[in-house]
Amino acid sequence: MKKITIWASLFLGLSLFTACEDDRDSNPILQDPTAFVLNTPAYSTAVYDLSKSSSVELTCSQPDYGFTAATVYTVQVSLNNDFTTEGTYTTLATTYTTAKMNVDASEIATAATTMALANGKKEDEFPIVTKMYVRLKAALTTGTGEIYSNVVELQNVRVHFALSPVVLPKTMNIIGSGVGGWDWEKNAIAMIPTYDNNGTFWRMIYVPANGELKFNIEKAWDGVEFGTTATLKDNAGAGLSGDGNIVVAKAGWYLVVVKAEIVGRNIVYTVEFNKPEVYLMGGTAGGWDVLDSNLFDVPADGEGFFISKPFAATDEVRMCVKLKDVDWWKTEFIVLADGLISYRGTGGDQERIRVNAGKKAYLNFMTGKGKYE
Repeated sequence: MKKITIWASLFLGLSLFTACEDDRDSNPILQDPTAFVLNTPAYSTAVYDLSKSSSVELTCSQPDYGFTAATVYTVQVSLNNDFTTEGTYTTLATTYTTAKMNVDASEIATAATTMALANGKKEDEFPIVTKMYVRLKAALTTGTGEIYSNVVELQNVRVHFALSPVVLPKTMNIIGSGVGGWDWEKNAIAMIPTYDNNGTFWRMIYVPANGELKFNIEKAWDGVEFGTTATLKDNAGAGLSGDGNIVVAKAGWYLVVVKAEIVGRNIVYTVEFNKPEVYLMGGTAGGWDVLDSNLFDVPADGEGFFISKPFAATDEVRMCVKLKDVDWWKTEFIVLADGLISYRGTGGDQERIRVNAGKKAYLNFMTGKGKYE
């Protein structure tokens, strides 16, 4: 009887031991990997021409997490083997889930071009041949277990200029409490490009006291909107200030001009506040010179109309604002039969409206409406 009891106890103990082992296998314990090797590519001393390659192949060992784990690999590249200083290396956007990865050559070229420019290279110096240093970051899909590989050197990488050309904006918009609010859909006012379409825009607006303004190419908060980061020129006694938003101290009508200029790889802006000068031109004005005698009267508030002098003759109406070093017709406009102000902008000759002598033009640039009476 004692023998049966002993054997039963031994069997129970073995069963419990086996159960513990099975439980350990089905619930593996995560361990921090200590080694993670990026293999040196077979052609690391050859020339990698990124303009003629679709990808660069990288392979690595899988970090030992104590079990087979889903791992995400991220590629980092540097031109000077510095992976600690911000800006001296770039983390590529594409990630990989296998230990063999074909890294997009265009993505590498874009990163290398950006870093080379930061190091003082000029666009006309490309293509360049440079050393490039590569390492990998591995982590579990949860983001834990992060580890970095060794660095490998690619000795001869030919990098073409891989960045898109910087171009002047074709559109510009105003927003802010100075023009009714901060909703791009409801409150934004489109500025008018000059005929040359050379990055210069204008718009006549009424701004209340301490109204705030910002500008952007798109009607969106996309991170490139600007205000006081632009160079400000107050040519109208507006009292400009602010820290981010442009604050306009003095209420009134202003001819606002935005000028964009390409400097290196950046677009820099100048914002001018000018006097609200509108001119009658051509036959109805008695001539084609931009004269103070042909200026419109300026309303006292945002509800009123700019009013011209009586038309000197029955003729086609021509009106404009005048920007420095810009021909008057490149910033002209008229009021069409539907009562809306129509800006020439970058277009050709506008539809002509013939109006009798003695009448006047009335304009409200905030409502976009006008009339001849």
